Amino acid sequence: MKVRIFHVGMTVVAAAALAACGGGDDINAKPTWLGTTTEKAYDGVSDDLLTAGLGATGLALPVAPAPADPLKPTVAELRRTAIHTNYRAIVDATAAGGFGTLYGPTVAEAGAQFGADGKIAGTEYLAFADEGAGKQNVTLMVQVPATFNANSPCIITATSSGSRGVYGGISTGEWGLKRGCAVAYTDKGTGGAPHDLMTDTVPLIGGDRASAASAGTQAMFNAGLTEVERLAFNAASPNRFAFKHAHSGQNAEKDWGKSTLRAVEFAFYVLNQRFGAVDGGGNRLQTIKPSNTVVIASGLSNGGGAAVAAAEQDSGGLIDGVAVSEPQVNLPTSAASLTVRRGGQPVSAHSKPLYDYITHANLYQACASLAPSVASGPYAVAFAAGFAGAAFPVAPNRCASLKVAGLLQGTTTAELAEDALRKLQAHGWEAESNVLHPSHAAFEVAPAVTVTYANSYARASVKDNLCGFSYAATAATGAVSTVAPAALASMAATGNGVPSSAGINLVNNLGSLGAARDFLSFNAAGVADWNLAGALCLRNLLTGTDAAAQRLQVGLNEVRLTGNLRGKPTLIVHGRADALLPPNHTSRPYAALNRQVEGAASKLSYIEVTNAQHFDGFIGLPTVLAGYDSRFIPLHVYLNRSLDAMLQHLRTGAALPASQVVRTVPRGGTAGAAPAITTANVPAMLTTPAAADAIAITAGSIAVPD
Repeated sequence: MKVRIFHVGMTVVAAAALAACGGGDDINAKPTWLGTTTEKAYDGVSDDLLTAGLGATGLALPVAPAPADPLKPTVAELRRTAIHTNYRAIVDATAAGGFGTLYGPTVAEAGAQFGADGKIAGTEYLAFADEGAGKQNVTLMVQVPATFNANSPCIITATSSGSRGVYGGISTGEWGLKRGCAVAYTDKGTGGAPHDLMTDTVPLIGGDRASAASAGTQAMFNAGLTEVERLAFNAASPNRFAFKHAHSGQNAEKDWGKSTLRAVEFAFYVLNQRFGAVDGGGNRLQTIKPSNTVVIASGLSNGGGAAVAAAEQDSGGLIDGVAVSEPQVNLPTSAASLTVRRGGQPVSAHSKPLYDYITHANLYQACASLAPSVASGPYAVAFAAGFAGAAFPVAPNRCASLKVAGLLQGTTTAELAEDALRKLQAHGWEAESNVLHPSHAAFEVAPAVTVTYANSYARASVKDNLCGFSYAATAATGAVSTVAPAALASMAATGNGVPSSAGINLVNNLGSLGAARDFLSFNAAGVADWNLAGALCLRNLLTGTDAAAQRLQVGLNEVRLTGNLRGKPTLIVHGRADALLPPNHTSRPYAALNRQVEGAASKLSYIEVTNAQHFDGFIGLPTVLAGYDSRFIPLHVYLNRSLDAMLQHLRTGAALPASQVVRTVPRGGTAGAAPAITTANVPAMLTTPAAADAIAITAGSIAVPD
């Protein structure tokens, strides 16, 4: 634990007196990579940091208030929509699911009510981090609540999840804001708004749009084409869009740890500009610093992975502890030698990088979703109706094409689907996630993630059309069309940065009947098989030896972690049923790797939660995804509890919970109308779990009980 010295207990006033006499702290210098900073104060009534003035009541509404002019939303309106959209995308905002009782803006520790409808007054700071050319422009944001105590400072990171913009971490930031901590956010070089290549307009830092020429180096993202290239691309592929995560050419993931650390540095800078002592020359000093500030790195999904990467890269001692949920972590190739067991038996596969298992899912998930053994899963019936119907039986066709390619065995569609499901389990998915494949396939999760990361790792330009894929609005037939102007105007707030999203879809440029939405395109034989050729091309980038594959493999190796957390206390929580980031490839082996690398210095605890999966937001859609509510509990509860435990550990030395399986209780009842959740459904993490629940981690090995 870090020893905290605040000028030997002095107040800020006393520190200022010392500074005036020539002693004390360094001048608070602006980081060289930090662009122009804007700040805005929120009164906590008409507008606020956490809910954009909507309050918990407004966040619970399914739709955010519309802008006064949908074609020209203001920055304030875009911010309000972004907070509403991103909060609800991550958290189940229904009362039955726990919003307002177990978590949410009005809920503080021990269930106490927090403020009027959860609104939090304070100041928000926004800036780009860049190396000087305006090509990276990673968005950083710091929120400082009015309750921030400069004499007992704390900072929490809330790096965005997925490919979202900077408000993508707002549901994590909530925890810090309610406890008076400054929250350091970053979009880590991703974002929801595209470069519209037809009109040559780009997003700015506030989400509003401008021409690429007028935006210049202040564009949140510009695809970087010359005018000749852009016009040629538009002539060949009209009405297409470039997205930052996919098409920045930066492989931003290799810098996600650095971006998170820079968010912390930005937080220290703005805090000292406000609260730092002043020397005799009128300079603000670095009064608030790592030695006297509790700093917790947090986030979920790839935001959680970014927090882990930041802790590994933290040579300056900025971060004290880590508390993350379902982190996306890519392990080194040496991790293949680790041992991962469940119930005393070796798991089927482990430690593969994201691009490996997501391209595997992209091949098999659509077919596996037709397996009779998962027919009772959420959205399984609707999936079969929509993707196996007479007009476009794309899922059965995918099964058949996989058989022709020699990748599946069976005679009937049902047999082929069961074989596809077995291939997913053999590749590391747990049986508990089987029922989730239909809903993931229906939302095109695997194709969307695969194409985005393929482009990013390969540093592909939008003009490369890697494996024949592009992004465009599409008509009901699948044909490329034009996006609604109002949808584009608000996309920075409504988009998740990984199409299909906000009216823009994944397009197969190589369809035999012309470019069309990916799953509605036709192969060379005139069959709509969910573009198996494209999926095989994307898989080849991992296994092949051609130039494109080599570029991707170089990029993939740039994002692998080391397992060295520098002795920082760390809590990782993960849902056993996670079908997007299976624990066998992420948290389980990472814990074993960390113990192998750090040995006795390791302070990592791994908490595996039963009846929990990746998308809490899906639980809050009972009319669309009936069955998530009755089967799964919100993992967000355990992220909040891990943050509580970490803060107490860092401030008081309280023991952290040991590695364990937390055995939750599903809500049960009728799918789509499950009874309200209670604390009995989500038991506590224990400092000393029962022997049957304890996870054993030794150097290079982890054993998880059934």
